Amino acid sequence: MSTRNTTLALVVLATLCACALESPPKPADYRAEALPGVQVPDQWTAQGNAAGAVTSAWLATFADPRLEALVAEALANNPDLRVAAARVQVAAEYVKLADSTLYPQVNLLARGGGNMGGDSSGLEGVGLFADWELDLWGRVRSERAATTAAYESVVADTEYARQSVAALVAKSWFLAVEATLQQRLAEQAVTESRQLVMLAEQRERTGKGDGYDTALARANVETYRDTVERLGLSRVQALRALEVLVGRYPAADVELPAQLMRPAGLPPAGLPSELLERRPDVVAAERRVAAAFYGVEEAKAARLPRISLTASVSDLTSDMLVLQDRDQPVWSLGASLLQPVFNGGALQTEVRIRTAEQKQAIAEYGRIGARAFAEVEDALAAEFAAARREEILGRTVAENQKALGFAQQRHKVGSGDLRAVSQQQLATLGASSALLRVRTEQLVQRVNLYLALGGGFDAAPATTPVAQAKE
Repeated sequence: MSTRNTTLALVVLATLCACALESPPKPADYRAEALPGVQVPDQWTAQGNAAGAVTSAWLATFADPRLEALVAEALANNPDLRVAAARVQVAAEYVKLADSTLYPQVNLLARGGGNMGGDSSGLEGVGLFADWELDLWGRVRSERAATTAAYESVVADTEYARQSVAALVAKSWFLAVEATLQQRLAEQAVTESRQLVMLAEQRERTGKGDGYDTALARANVETYRDTVERLGLSRVQALRALEVLVGRYPAADVELPAQLMRPAGLPPAGLPSELLERRPDVVAAERRVAAAFYGVEEAKAARLPRISLTASVSDLTSDMLVLQDRDQPVWSLGASLLQPVFNGGALQTEVRIRTAEQKQAIAEYGRIGARAFAEVEDALAAEFAAARREEILGRTVAENQKALGFAQQRHKVGSGDLRAVSQQQLATLGASSALLRVRTEQLVQRVNLYLALGGGFDAAPATTPVAQAKE
């Protein structure tokens, strides 16, 4: 049999014998190892959560076009997301690089004689050389599969980063609105305190009061003015933090709504068993487990023989050397086998390293999964607690306002002193501030719940990050 026929037979045999890659383990196969002490319940343990599928496009539930515009601006300009997008691009190029190893490598060599050849052989000509490793044991395909899974994990991580930035913009928006409203409460207290100063001065002039009440009233004004300044700084800092998120210069000139919005009814939270399949950061961890699995397979296959096919065609001449084959061009076709014999245990160690990396990836999957469960339960519990606190604080504010009115009336008719009015004014301001804080907390926890559930914030069709990467 000729060399060409022998090589062709090797190609056919290699194609028939090439082993198919094993599929990586599914999350259900290693979930018990990743979360050994976690028994996933049928429903969330936090009371009151609504049944049904998780809401997508949660940003639209706040019905605020300005907030939606800021989120879109952040997605386009946020520095962290730009870094994440670059990582996706790098990972995609690595997949293309791994793809290239599946195909024959063809190189062209040309040289001239004399000085152009770099020696004194006088050899000149051109040659085309091809080399193709027959991936009998799946080493090359395992490397490609590991690279693809790593790319998919980067895509999923980037999607989670997008969701996190959208959530952070929304929370920063609500906190900036709250800081503005808190400042207004303090400004209102300054106005009311100044009225008490005028009243105290009038009572002192008519002999119904003394300098103590006047000094106390003026001191209260300055105290509230200091509070206004402090809250004003908080407002400016909140606006600048928001502008940095969306990629603007921090000039603190974002236009804010006059009031806090009220969240809609509690959204459906789905089932705990579905969470790990939906959240992008968990999907990313699952893809890293798959990449580690293929890394083990690649390391195992590296211990087996490597068979490569070679082919070349060349047309060489020399004025100084007598070439053995004077018929030009010269064709050649062959095969090579490389079998590792002794390497000090390096290949076996590589298998153990990759196996340990797979265990590490499974443990990381469990860590992220446990965090995901906790974040949902915490967000649900915090929202329920905030709703109950809002009812309590609403009644507290109403009763304090009544008490303040009575105290002011007593002071006007002379049956009460200014100290009682000042104390009640402070109590009313504190209760109003706490009510505003808990209403903001409801909005913040609603955003935390949406992020924890992983349902997505935009109006695009709900698909998994890995599905998006494959499209």
